[in-house]
Amino acid sequence: MRVLIAGCGYLGTALAERLAAAGSEVFGMRRAVGGLPAAIRPVAADLGDPATLRDLPGDLDLVFYTAGAERGDERAYRCAYVEGVRNLGDALAAAGARPRRVLFTSSTAVYAQSAGEWVDEGSETAPVGFRGRILLEGERLVLAGPFPATVLRLGGIYGPSRTRLLDDVRAGRARFVPGRFTNRIHRDDAAGALQHLADLDGALACYLGVDCDPAEERVVLDWLAERLGAPRPRAPEPGEGSRRVGSKRCRNARLLAAGYRFRHPSFREGYAALLPGGA
Repeated sequence: MRVLIAGCGYLGTALAERLAAAGSEVFGMRRAVGGLPAAIRPVAADLGDPATLRDLPGDLDLVFYTAGAERGDERAYRCAYVEGVRNLGDALAAAGARPRRVLFTSSTAVYAQSAGEWVDEGSETAPVGFRGRILLEGERLVLAGPFPATVLRLGGIYGPSRTRLLDDVRAGRARFVPGRFTNRIHRDDAAGALQHLADLDGALACYLGVDCDPAEERVVLDWLAERLGAPRPRAPEPGEGSRRVGSKRCRNARLLAAGYRFRHPSFREGYAALLPGGA
């Protein structure tokens, strides 16, 4: 099987290594390809520049779009999730490609619910911020394209080398918003879910990619502090700083019903594997 991973970064590289280990010929596309593992065939291209997409690998069976925004501003988001999607779709069509499925990584940011509501794939998507609006636009482009497509709306991705939260807890800097629910997924489960959906006959258009425990932020931070022997995190004092306070509980029942089984079903298993001594 020949696979293209467009935007082969943190998640895409983990996915590529899984697919290569399973016997696929995997092409990893990104601007700088020097750091790709040896098992991944490099494709140096910029999704924002159509001229660099003229020599795509042929006879592709699957395409994964796992690109991320280079920065957090609106222009970078539009480049990554709308212009890049359109450019790659045009390039695939021009090359006569006929992948059996395109899988696109979106985000739970498409939901505006903020009072701890449960949401699933059928819940209203009416984001108030540009990130969610642009991601929805990218989803619609992919799903309206010429190839069968599936969207995976991911929660916050954590895993090896992403230790900011652990570092903040260890240093006593971590703060929580009382009553705020958070949704996350370990990098290896995000890659595993993508691989599972790619192999799934009759995959649906959209799945939520979150673990089985949408937990209160305070619960997560207290658990980490106890295991790290760190000060117990606290809520910020008035005027200490503002932050986004969206709160929702994302339900992964559709992904479970599709047969995916989590290696890290909650933050406890996932973070335990990152703590000293592992798990």
